[in-house]
Amino acid sequence: MTFLHPEFLYYMLPPLFILFGLLLTQKEQFATFFAPDVMDRLRASTNSLTLKARNALFFLVGFLIIVALAEPAIKEGTVEIKAKSADIMIAFDISDSMLAPDIYPSRLEAAKQKVLTLLEEAPNERIGIVAFAKNSYLVSPLSFDTAAVAFLLRKLDTSSITEKGTDFLSVLNVVSKTQKNNGKKYLLLLSDGGDKDDFSDEIEAAKKDNIVVFVLGVATKKGSPIKLEDGTLVKYKGEIIISKLNENIADLATKTGGVYIQSSTSSDDIKRMFKEITKISEERELKSEEVQKHKPLFYYPLAAALFLLLIATSSLGKIKKGAAVFILSFALFNVPQAEAEILDFMDLKKAKEAYESGSYSEAAKLYDEHAQNSQNPQSYYNAANAYYKDKKYQEAIEAYKKAVFESEDLSAKKFSNLGNAYAKEGDLQKAAEAYESSLEILDDIETKENLEEVKKRLEKQKSDSKEGDDKQEKQEQSDKEQNSKDDKSGDKDSSKKDEKGDKKEDSKKEESGEKKEDSNEKESEAKESDDNKTEQKSKAQDMKEGEKNDENGSSGSAEMQNEIMSDEEQMKWIKQLNSGNATFLYRLNDEETTQKNSDEKPW
Repeated sequence: MTFLHPEFLYYMLPPLFILFGLLLTQKEQFATFFAPDVMDRLRASTNSLTLKARNALFFLVGFLIIVALAEPAIKEGTVEIKAKSADIMIAFDISDSMLAPDIYPSRLEAAKQKVLTLLEEAPNERIGIVAFAKNSYLVSPLSFDTAAVAFLLRKLDTSSITEKGTDFLSVLNVVSKTQKNNGKKYLLLLSDGGDKDDFSDEIEAAKKDNIVVFVLGVATKKGSPIKLEDGTLVKYKGEIIISKLNENIADLATKTGGVYIQSSTSSDDIKRMFKEITKISEERELKSEEVQKHKPLFYYPLAAALFLLLIATSSLGKIKKGAAVFILSFALFNVPQAEAEILDFMDLKKAKEAYESGSYSEAAKLYDEHAQNSQNPQSYYNAANAYYKDKKYQEAIEAYKKAVFESEDLSAKKFSNLGNAYAKEGDLQKAAEAYESSLEILDDIETKENLEEVKKRLEKQKSDSKEGDDKQEKQEQSDKEQNSKDDKSGDKDSSKKDEKGDKKEDSKKEESGEKKEDSNEKESEAKESDDNKTEQKSKAQDMKEGEKNDENGSSGSAEMQNEIMSDEEQMKWIKQLNSGNATFLYRLNDEETTQKNSDEKPW
């Protein structure tokens, strides 16, 4: 056991001992004027505590409170804390086209609000700001100080840079220079896209410098005139310019591994963008530190001090010695649950050590015993993990079911691990359901991959069973055809042995329906053999055509399925295009690039 704040013991216990030493040795006020025997005669007989007894209790109360302030605790090991960040650089377009009011109050102000929302959503990420038009300038380097970044962002406007135009290559150059690491760099671009049709140079530069670009298109497809601060409208060759969203910039995002989203009037677009960035980005470890973990024990001396204070300030008289001992022992020692809680850490420590050393069976047993005694969901969860490592998947499934968490993160992990256990057990359907439950709570890439793998295995099982059924049906059909042929040949032999006059029986056996006459028996037999040959040829031809149709049908169904999926996605895309509303749209297909326009626009 150790004290987290031993300074309380050093500086408060000595004055306490001195103070109560004086109080306990001090005589009563009247004892200075009267002899002890006279005081005994004058003192009324009561059952209340004496002054010395009451002072002694107050002394114990003060001592226990100081011990509680010193925070006694038991060491439980060390925990490594790591500081990680994705390092997001935000490029902010402040060209004159961002003054267009198609997004209220203007594209520039709307983009500022988006970035401020992002700063609130990402307090644990390092974020930097780059402002650009014709040239790019670093406004704020990567920093955890989101308040300072927000302050600098609010000061940006189109007059911050005098050069006119929009140059995305300069942005990529600045980002590459500000981040010297060899790993991936993540750039969030807020712009209306400028006027370029071909971003192949920017895509090549981004791939060369290992930059993943995310683009938030801050404009509408209808567009609007550009209104300057003095109220005039921007004109080009005597005509008022209508600035629209350039969706070709989506190529810069999709072809560098990022995401393109069109802005909306709400903040859902920037929140979704941040989720996509965190999902794709690789967090870089900036700093790590080991912190000592403790089991606090301060509440035990504090509880004892409160109990003694109650006795010292009560109006109860003197109690018998045996009763006093019983009450104190009951209050301080007869608390089995408290003792169990104090010693629980020892069992948990043994279980943790067993798990780390690979003794999963022993760890599962210890965690399971603690879980049954305390009904702690974390212990059930740890026991399930140990059972899973020990390849006892059924026990792991039962333990995962008993672990009920209020935290969304832990619940998602539980369902994900439960899906793993079901998959190992061979119950793929329940595994898929568990993965889906996990993804409903928290979006996770590994869980998605596991779910896709389980679904593929389920589809494979269904296709294998279907192929087996088809083979069985074909085998049964071929057996039936063979039996029917045997029956027909038997009928022929019997018809030869029978006499000519049995017309009724011969008409039932022969499919061609030809007349049975004694004079034409040879012709009917020849005709029958020709019909049988024709029938066999037609059946063989039908079987071949059926197999071809099956092959074409299977391949055609796969193609149709792909076409149906693409048609649905295409209908969603067309619906969004025709709606005319500002919303975020993912890039589905790459548009054909056109020739680079050398006639650069001055806005």
